[in-house]
This record gives sequence, C-alpha cells and structure tokens, in this order.
Amino acid sequence: MKKYLTLAVNAAFLTTWSAISFAQSDAPYTEGTVWNVTLVKAKYGMTDEYLKGLAKTFKGGLDEAKKQGLVLDYKILIGDAANPQDFDILLMVESKNMAALDNAREKFDPIARKIEGAPDQQRATATKRLEIREIMGSKLMREITLK
Repeated sequence: MKKYLTLAVNAAFLTTWSAISFAQSDAPYTEGTVWNVTLVKAKYGMTDEYLKGLAKTFKGGLDEAKKQGLVLDYKILIGDAANPQDFDILLMVESKNMAALDNAREKFDPIARKIEGAPDQQRATATKRLEIREIMGSKLMREITLK
C-alpha cells in the first residue's frame, strides 16, 4: 500500500509539473529589458549647459555601471517641447530585469563617489542643476516584443 501511495503521489507531481512547464502565457508579447525613463525640461537657453554636466555625471557614472555589468545601456534623446509644460530631454537607462534594480544604492553609491565626489559634492552638483533644468517625471517601463 505504501508503495502504491508513493507512486500515486509521484505521478500526480509529474503530471502537475508537466502542465506547468508547458503552459504558455496568453499575452500578445514577450517581456524584455527594463528602462528607467526620466523626463527633463531644460530651462530656456540652458540645454547645452545641462548636457555638459550630464557628460560628466550621467555618462561617466553609467559608463562605469556598464563596465561593472550593472546596466545594459543608456540613451539620451533630445527634441523640441510640444508645449511650454512639456519635456525636451529623455534620459533612459536599460537594466536586464527588475531584479537588477535591487540594492541599487549599494551598487551605485560607490560609482557616484568615484565620478562626482563625496556626498557633499554630489549635493552641491544636484543643487546647481535645479537652476538649469526641471525633472518633469520618471517612469520604470518594460520593453516588450510583440508576438
């Protein structure tokens, strides 16, 4: 009887496992990488000044993060604002998946110290940026591929 019960439990487990393994999502897409997108509005006449700052901090930090395998890629898109309340710069950072964002401070704070200096220097740089740009919003979005 014990042997029969063990066989029955194993058969049930294998049947369930097979069904789960072969189940597919009904979603019309497959999930890809994750993008953190920041919408920025440069103040009038300050776009070049802001981009010069990004060349050191944003680019410098993310080049190092790419080298360490913390991010896959990054992009900056620039264009005219559609209206006075619209953004004109998009900052995009690509990560492998949501899990790659776990413990972000632990991973990125040493890079920020290396690129931008001590926390006091980082705050001073961030405060100066308030004079030349406004962050309109930020989103975490997943890239998808349609089936």
